[in-house]
Parts: sequence; C-alpha cells; structure tokens
Amino acid sequence: MNKRKTIAPIIYIVILALVFSWALGLFGDGTDGLTYSEVVSLFRQEQVESFTVEGTKIQMHLRSAYKGKTKIVAQLGDAEQFRREMSETIMAQSQSGVLTSYHFVPQAKTSPYAYVLPIIIAGGVLLILWMILAGRANSNNPMNNFGKARTINGLPANKKVTFADVQGVDEEKEELQEVVDFLRNPEKFTKIGARIPHGILLSGPPGTGKTLLARAVAGEADVQFLSISGSDFMEMYVGVGASRVRDLFDQARKMAPSIVFIDEIDAVGRKRGSGLGGGHDEREQTLNQLLVEMDGFSHTDGVIVLAATNRVDILDPALLRPGRFDRQIRVGRPDAKGREQILKVHAKNKSLDESVDLKTIALATAGFTGADLSNLLNEAAIMAARDDRTAFSMRDVNDAMMKILAGPEKRSRVTLRKDLYLTAVHEAGHAVAMYSLPTHDPVHQISIIPRGDANGLTWTRPTQDSTHLTRNEMYERIVGLLGGRVAEALFLNDISTGASSDIDRATKLARDMISRYGMCEKLGTVSYTGGDELFIGRDYQSTKSYSEKVAATIDDEVKLLIDRAYDQCKDILEQDREKLQQVVDFLMEHETMSGKQFRNCMEGEPVVDGEENAMFDQISSPDAPENMH
Repeated sequence: MNKRKTIAPIIYIVILALVFSWALGLFGDGTDGLTYSEVVSLFRQEQVESFTVEGTKIQMHLRSAYKGKTKIVAQLGDAEQFRREMSETIMAQSQSGVLTSYHFVPQAKTSPYAYVLPIIIAGGVLLILWMILAGRANSNNPMNNFGKARTINGLPANKKVTFADVQGVDEEKEELQEVVDFLRNPEKFTKIGARIPHGILLSGPPGTGKTLLARAVAGEADVQFLSISGSDFMEMYVGVGASRVRDLFDQARKMAPSIVFIDEIDAVGRKRGSGLGGGHDEREQTLNQLLVEMDGFSHTDGVIVLAATNRVDILDPALLRPGRFDRQIRVGRPDAKGREQILKVHAKNKSLDESVDLKTIALATAGFTGADLSNLLNEAAIMAARDDRTAFSMRDVNDAMMKILAGPEKRSRVTLRKDLYLTAVHEAGHAVAMYSLPTHDPVHQISIIPRGDANGLTWTRPTQDSTHLTRNEMYERIVGLLGGRVAEALFLNDISTGASSDIDRATKLARDMISRYGMCEKLGTVSYTGGDELFIGRDYQSTKSYSEKVAATIDDEVKLLIDRAYDQCKDILEQDREKLQQVVDFLMEHETMSGKQFRNCMEGEPVVDGEENAMFDQISSPDAPENMH
C-alpha cells in the first residue's frame, strides 16, 4: 500500500479540523459559563474586588478563587438590568472599600467582516480540500458507483446448489425445470412458438426454501446468476432506486442467458398509492422502473427474473400480470415425506447416533419448514458438543425442540409454592379438558417448570398433517384453551392473570369462526372481515365493511360461543375432579408429567414415578400455538 496515499487524507482532515476550530473560536463568547444568578451571588458575598462591564459582558477580579479562577468573565444578557438591580449594592461596597474599582463601558460595534471572514476562510479551505480529494479519486470511488445495482454475480463453486439439494418441493422443482430446459436449449421451445415466462414469483411462508430454489435453478442451468435484495434498491436519494433497476437489467442483458433473482421483492413492489394520502415517493419510482424493464423484454433476451416474497398479497397488481410475473409458484410447508427428505439433506454433515430416527422426527414436526428443521438439528448438535459428545441423540433433538418452541428451562427461578400449585392446577385443567375432547390433539407432556415467559406448559402434538379445521375442531380448541381458567375457578375459588394468553387466543378463534368463516347460524354464511385496506406505515389495516348493528351481533355471538365453551369445560372438569387432583399432586412432586403417565392417570392405571418419556413424546407443532398452554 502507498503510505503517501494513506497519510494525505489524514493530513487534510487535520488541517480542516484546525481551520474550523479557529473559526469556532472567533464565534465563541469567551466567557467562563457563569449564570446571572451566580454573578449576583458573588456580589452579595462580597467576593468581587473590582469589575468592568463592557456591553453585555462582565469581567471580575475576585478576592478568592471561584471554580479555580480569580479572574472571571461572564455573560449578563441585559447589562442595564444588572446596573439597576445592583446599583445600591455596588455603591455600598464601593463606600466600604470592598469594591476597589468598577467601570461600565459601552460595547463597541463589531464589524460584520469579523463574522463573515472566518466563514469565507473555512469554506475556501473546505473547497480546496474537496477539489484535491476529488482529483485524486479514481474509478473505484464508491460514489461513482452509487447508481449501480449491488448484485452478487454468480455462486461460489464450492456452494453450487442443484435440485438434489432442495427436497420436499417436488412439484415446485418440476415447474422450475422448464426454466432450466429453456436456458439450456431455447430452440426446443422457440421452434413451436412457445415463450418461456418472463418472470416467476416464488411465494410462501418464510423458511420454505424459496431462495434456495432460485439458487438451484441457476446451478442446474449453469448460467449467469445476478442476485439482489429488494431493499438494496431503496436509498434516501431520489432516483437512485430507478437507476439501480436499469443497471441491473443492463448487466443481465449483457450476460444473457442469465437469471435475475430479486429476494424480498415486497420491499420495492408494494402496491402504489397505499400510504396515507397516496404519494409518488422513491419506492414508487423504483417500482415503475421495474415494471418498465420487465415489460420491455422480448423472447430473445434470454433473461429470466425470479423473485421471492412471503407477502404476495401486498404486491402491486401490475407486477403480477402476464408479461411480467407470468407464473406464481407457491412454496408451502412440506408434508411428512418432504420433511424426512429435508432432514436427510441437513443430516449429511452431522454426527448422529443410532437412536436418531429421522422418520420419527419428520412425523412429529408437522408444520415445520426447511429452515425450522435445519435449526432443530443444529441446536441438537450444539447441545451434544456442549457436553463433549461426538454425536447427538434423540434426547438432544427432544431438548432442542422444547428450547426452540418455548425457551430453555428456568430451574434457577425462585417460585413460591402457592404459585407452583396455581400453575399445576392451571396446566392440569388444560390437559384434562383436552383429554375429554374427541377432536383435540393428544397431550404429550405437562410441565410446571418455567420456560420463556410461561410459568408452565401443556404440550400437545397433532397425529397427522391436516390442512383444514372443522367447526367442531375449532370449538373444542376453545374449550381446551379455557381449561386453565375453569380449573382455577373450581379448585382455588379464585382466578389469576395466568389465563390472559389463553383467553386472547380463545376470543380470536371464536371471532374468526363468527365473522371470518361464516360458522354462525344467526349471521349466516357471510364473511365480515372484508373492507378497504389502508397502509398505516407498518402494515395494512382493514376498515369495517359492515354496520354497527352487525358489529354488535358479532360481539354477542362471540360471547355466547365463549360462554358455551366455558360451561362445557366446567362440566368436564367437575366430572373428572378426582383425576385432575391426581395430576396436580403428581406435578407438585415431579414437576413434569409425560403423555403416557397422563393417559395412565386418566384411564385409572398405575402411574409409575420417574417413568421416562416416550421418545420424542414432548414435541409439538410450531404452526399451531394453541398446542402450548
């Protein structure tokens, strides 16, 4: 590195700092920072030996040091007011010899050049330094590339991704295989007049592998791959986003055949005019340029745009029309078979002992995405490494699951016995109520050990992947959610704040049944959740599209549904009062009760103390928060 090039900018900065320090010094008032009241106090205490007032400043010689100084300059603000207020004091101290001398001098007029000159000098030095630095700038200056798209070109050879690395999305890969075939052999399609889609939008929940699929397409086709995030287009300077869009597609055309991948496109593709009052802001200019670039493609360009988002509902309709994003591919959560395939991919480079059964894990992780499964195995591996083991076991996977879903155990937390008993009653109420509901997921573990924000948890696990919820299933979930509150009322003759989360979720579920899913006979098969959407800065908020009368009816029906569920839950717990008490006693002694122990208790069979949980018995589905209470 050239030392002279490194030192020169430092010298310039030092010079500039000195010039500005000098300029600021001229503007400074030169006082010692005393307040008006402090000045008056010094006179009252007869500490001032002599003083001179010039304009609005006072210079005082003190008999003894004040704040380490015997000569102090202070700002009076209004000298005439000071003279009026202190005239008697000054006269008395002068006659008694306390004040040896004093003078009031009118302030001399300051030339305006005294203020303008430092500004001119400092500005001139700044201009000279800027010209010097600008002259030394070369083509590598980042400012010269401000309007360039900050793309990641290609993929490292050691990180090349193919379809073999993406599992659990077989149908999605089939659709994308057409893109790969077109990039490899475009004549096959053009001979019969077929046109490959200009753009393909990958949508779905976070963590389902949308970005990985895009990388796999580039890896399979072995073409240029330009990757950029939607947020990279946005800057505080007007016009930069549109300039970067133009540059992105210019790069892609020069490298054709190529793939442009825009991750999180909702950052730039949000509906236009959706803010308060609409407006033509920088984001909309960027979106308009993106629309123009995609619409300007011809079938010979050899450029295909892939984009990913988990908020397809907020994208501008013009972006989704044929000719831009012709095809939308929904990448959903994998099923049990897909989860097993994904687990095999993520387990390739990890050490597993013989107890680990990937199929069992796949069956027990309904609703998990690929990212969730990767994180699960990684957490299990970390736990094994922390204990100096060379491979992780199924127990590690169990513990990792519980840590991910509810946080680590907080055994060090000091909890009063009455609070533990209340928690045991609450969780036992959930479990007993759920056991008696035919459509409810089975209980797999009950614990009164604090985890995260929860003082206790009742875990359930779905027995199969289900894509729908029936009215009875939703109603019985409400009954199960109310189990903790009902148990508190029956066994403690009191209620606590511990049921607040349960009540919130039960109310939301009941309101959705009534107003969203048309499950109310009184209101009929009508959805009352529609309405105009308004973007309020963070998200869209829907306005009501129904009358106040309907709103009151919805509130009444929600309360009736909750009351009916409460009464049913109360009947269940009163019938199983003895068994509920047994569950409470077991939890107070052992803190945790496995699903098998709980079922034995409810079926009147012996509950073996210290019985080990069935392998993977605690695991619950993360996409159904109702499974943790």
